[in-house]
Amino acid sequence: MIVAITIFLITLILIIWQPKGLKIGTTAVIGAVVSILAGVVSWQDVITVTSIVWDATLAFIGIIILSMVLDEIGFFEWAALKMAKLSRGSGNLMFIYSLVLGAIVAAFFANDGAALILTPIILAKIKHLNMDKKALFAFIMAGGFIGDSTSNPLVISNLTNIVTADYFKIGFLEYAKNMFLPNLFSIIASIVVLWLFFRKSIPKRVNIDTLPDAKSVIKNQTLFYLSWVFLALLLVGYLIGDIYHIPISIFALGGALIFLAIATYFKATKPIMTLKTAPWQVVWFSIGLYVVVYGLKNAGLTSYIASIIQSFSNKGELVAIFGTGFLSAILSAIMNNMPTIMIMDISIDQIHQLNLAYANILGANLGPKMTPIGSLATLLWLHVLERKGVKIGWIDYMRVGVVVTIPVLFFALLGLI
Repeated sequence: MIVAITIFLITLILIIWQPKGLKIGTTAVIGAVVSILAGVVSWQDVITVTSIVWDATLAFIGIIILSMVLDEIGFFEWAALKMAKLSRGSGNLMFIYSLVLGAIVAAFFANDGAALILTPIILAKIKHLNMDKKALFAFIMAGGFIGDSTSNPLVISNLTNIVTADYFKIGFLEYAKNMFLPNLFSIIASIVVLWLFFRKSIPKRVNIDTLPDAKSVIKNQTLFYLSWVFLALLLVGYLIGDIYHIPISIFALGGALIFLAIATYFKATKPIMTLKTAPWQVVWFSIGLYVVVYGLKNAGLTSYIASIIQSFSNKGELVAIFGTGFLSAILSAIMNNMPTIMIMDISIDQIHQLNLAYANILGANLGPKMTPIGSLATLLWLHVLERKGVKIGWIDYMRVGVVVTIPVLFFALLGLI
């Protein structure tokens, strides 16, 4: 147990710290190799882990590639400008519409897509509108929060969703049906709580006349209209895959590569550059980290957590849902949501409580917002902001994160009852 926990903690610290630009995938693989050499896991465990996470990681990469291509043709900038224009100069409406846009992007293009694509666009829009520092902080923090808090509705909305759905063999439609209410509650609660928290920082009126026309940012009109048709067909593909039990990565990654080829034909993107900048490190990160987490399972940690979850279940469904959700949230905030979702999935499976998998997802998607290290999406979001000259300290972040996350998670979990 001590060896397994030590390897896990060192691996996690290096993943978050990334000393001298050390990639997260490289760190995770090193941790996995050390786990094998230390006898914490076996080669059979590595095969088991790979069979669990390969579909999720390839699907995730496909979603990000698709997001990158759509971003290059101006799809998301067009949407952001449309939302801004709809506000008719009302600062409060612009704030709410920005959150709605973030929720939509997170649902269909994953929380990491929202962080990677939307953050620079919203930041540029706010600076263009000459908002003060308080307003800038409000819009940026709220945008970062909504990307994770509303990444629950579909399997493709978050890597944690895909991992859990694959682990428990949850179908696309079954997942969407069970998560509809929790995500709806999460959207409403997020908007209300964030507005209440930042209401004094949001300007009453904003001069939107200085913003460019939404159509002006579209690089290729034909491809723009074609993208809507393609996205609709891709959604149909997910549903067909659900019926015939086809891995979701076939459609997510396959569809992304097809759309990349179409965009290349229209000379709207540079395919080599897009593929080169895709987050391939996530593949090694998922496999490597899951191998390290499997060492914790072999050492008995998941059995201990399973006993805690079982004690929640013994007290009734309400305690089981809220206990599991908040346990997942706390662990995610402390040690990142990717290892948490893996540990909790294994623990829930040991006590055969499939219904609690959804509470685990909500906790792992929302809980990370309490700390800057809680999720890859948050780390990516902070990195994007820093490159744009905006630095958010830990204290400033957690002052918002803890206060906002707890009530939103509470209302989201109510949707499971």
